[in-house]
Amino acid sequence: MESATTGGVSAAPTEDLQSSGSSSSSPADAVSRLIHAVEQRQQHLLDKTVPHVLYRWIACLCVVLIYFVRVYLVEGFYIITYAIGIYLLNLIIAFLSPQDDPEASLTTGGTLPTRGSDEYRPFVRRLPEFKFWLSIIRAFVIGFTMTFFEVFDVPVFWPILLFYWVMLFFLTMRKQIQHMIKYRYVPFSFGKQQYGKKPAPAAESSE
Repeated sequence: MESATTGGVSAAPTEDLQSSGSSSSSPADAVSRLIHAVEQRQQHLLDKTVPHVLYRWIACLCVVLIYFVRVYLVEGFYIITYAIGIYLLNLIIAFLSPQDDPEASLTTGGTLPTRGSDEYRPFVRRLPEFKFWLSIIRAFVIGFTMTFFEVFDVPVFWPILLFYWVMLFFLTMRKQIQHMIKYRYVPFSFGKQQYGKKPAPAAESSE
């Protein structure tokens, strides 16, 4: 009898602990499942927009226009605009740069694709076009959200920031163009042949 009573007393707290543990972890599990479902839905919608390049960039221009209208109306938050401009400049450099380091390619014997050689080899970017577009969208959405907080409205003379950004853009793009000329690569695939497109016959080319 005592052993049975002891077993019954010891089993009851164990069941209470398990029930309390499951009840306490259920809200966290529900939140994690909700976040996971939202992320999956967002990724699904982004995947559907991949082939629609033109519509994606039109939507991007609309987001940019909304941001600048907001900044124009409030007449402030120029420091946020300057930070977005610096971030966009870094994105442009990554978009125009090859994925592989040209110096490493030269030492290993590889070359970057040019218009006159490697006609079936596309240019592989460090930052793909879709990530480039998505990063711009996120930057302006975050910047638009920050314009609703007065703490980010730092008083500054905006022509100075514009002058600094233009100078930085000019110097950075000049360095990028010099890099393209030095390693002889074109950051676009225009003019390169693709699989499935037959070259013109020799007879037609001679005519």
